[in-house]
Amino acid sequence: MADYSSCSTENRSLFTPCAACKFLRRRCLEDCLLKPYFPPNEPMKFIVAHKIFGASNIIKLLQELPATQRADAVKSLVYEANARMRDPIYGSAGVISHLHDQMTKLQAQVALTQAHISNLQSQNANLMTLIPKQQSLSDHYYPFQDSTPLSHDDDTDIWHLGETTWESFWS
Repeated sequence: MADYSSCSTENRSLFTPCAACKFLRRRCLEDCLLKPYFPPNEPMKFIVAHKIFGASNIIKLLQELPATQRADAVKSLVYEANARMRDPIYGSAGVISHLHDQMTKLQAQVALTQAHISNLQSQNANLMTLIPKQQSLSDHYYPFQDSTPLSHDDDTDIWHLGETTWESFWS
């Protein structure tokens, strides 16, 4: 068995190629323009963008942008590519239109709910004006309120109201 541990590794690069170079089957250089935006562990990110826009268009776009805007541009390209894969006609505009329709419907529902709440509050206010404010429970007449004591025998579960006796309904 041969021992290769003593072989020279000076000329070999030990880094993993980016997803773009790997997919395009080309040599990935240290200063690869696509390397920071398409890491090797996310190959679908490049595959989808490449399928919709093409590698040369992605590279041209990134070369024209300042380095500070490239990451956001790649995110936008990948989002648009995914949207185009789902909806080839409208892409992200279709998603935006759908979300706008949902928002309009929800705003109408909120307005309707607020109107319903306002209506219930006004009904409550009208009812409160019909009820005298100073009236309390003690002002009402209850038969046997003062004259006849109500008692309960826990052992037999029988109620006594003055001379009258009856059994509980829940027994």
